[in-house]
Amino acid sequence: MKKYSYPDSCGHFGPYGGKFVPETLIPVLIELEKTYLRCSRNRDFKTEFHALLKDYTGRPTPLYPAEKLNAMLKGPKIYLKREDLCHTGAHKINNALGQVLLAREMGKKRIIAETGAGQHGVATASAAARFGFECVIYMGEIDMKRQAPNVTRMKLLGADVRPVLTGQKTLKEAVSAAIRDWVASSADSHYVLGSALGPHPFPMIVRDFQSVIGKEARSQILKAEGRLPDMLVACVGGGSNSIGLFHPFLKDTKVEMTGVEAGGTGATLGMHAARFFGGRIGILQGTRSYVLQDIDGQIALTHSVSAGLDYAAVGPEHAMLHDMKRVNYVKVSDAKAVRAFRLLCRIEGIIPALESSHAVAWVIKNAAKLKGKLLIVNLSGRGDKDVDQVVSFMGKK
Repeated sequence: MKKYSYPDSCGHFGPYGGKFVPETLIPVLIELEKTYLRCSRNRDFKTEFHALLKDYTGRPTPLYPAEKLNAMLKGPKIYLKREDLCHTGAHKINNALGQVLLAREMGKKRIIAETGAGQHGVATASAAARFGFECVIYMGEIDMKRQAPNVTRMKLLGADVRPVLTGQKTLKEAVSAAIRDWVASSADSHYVLGSALGPHPFPMIVRDFQSVIGKEARSQILKAEGRLPDMLVACVGGGSNSIGLFHPFLKDTKVEMTGVEAGGTGATLGMHAARFFGGRIGILQGTRSYVLQDIDGQIALTHSVSAGLDYAAVGPEHAMLHDMKRVNYVKVSDAKAVRAFRLLCRIEGIIPALESSHAVAWVIKNAAKLKGKLLIVNLSGRGDKDVDQVVSFMGKK
């Protein structure tokens, strides 16, 4: 593989990415990029960030051999990267801490965030509380109902959780509300975008902060098995947990990578959130990528049992990796994800997030084809937040 040097100086991943934002935000994004590039080379900043990852987040997270799952499937040898054991319950805290440190460097005192499943909201609220910042979090009304425990956690952490009542009332609308706030308050506020999407430099910043996942997994699998894995598997919503795992392995061409999207309840537009299965190239919320849209270019409704995967676009780096065929993108239905959720609970004593359950479900479905392969599956978060949603889903079925 040729030297991987994306994004370019303008924030493009091939034809994807860029900055499609109101003119008032351009200088704000330039300031953010300059601050990030300076801090990424600053020894004191890096030392503080990694100390927080160790002592506050609880890194490194374990690479767990799923022995009972392996014995049941009789196919691949699976290791689970246990991001669910991070403080606040998901990988989101890695990026939240990094961006709050950047906000401090820029002299901002107020933090804005969006959240779908609530894990990014909890992580951002925790980081803001840790550093004494005011925190406002936007969340779609539908997501607030299906992720009620996380709403309570955010409020306990001192965040002002604001319901978004427009449109589909899920993640897309929450992002729009956060951006509107940021346009009006950018002089003293920083928007902690939670996934590897949005305008440049966010896809780069989020990827780099989340790459700790892949860097740890790489050294851990070499210690455990004496070799690199045959395949990495992770769920893909906006794409932060997956790009965090994949990125440190991109140059290793023999390591296959599979990103699992939300197949929802069917292939018809509006019944799923699988951008590579029905999406077209378009622009949404600051970036050019694959977007689910109707024939007139209007953003389509999406659906997933998992709030964190319920989004109409995918991060621009994933779009490029799809076109390069470096990553194989697949989809998994709601029903299969819930079955994987229940199975991992019963046989490994681990309650996974519904997002991560999509990745586990794909491995279960394809176990026979993967026989003899060494796999790392990213368990991006824990499923305490999803228990009521799973019970409701099972009741409907």
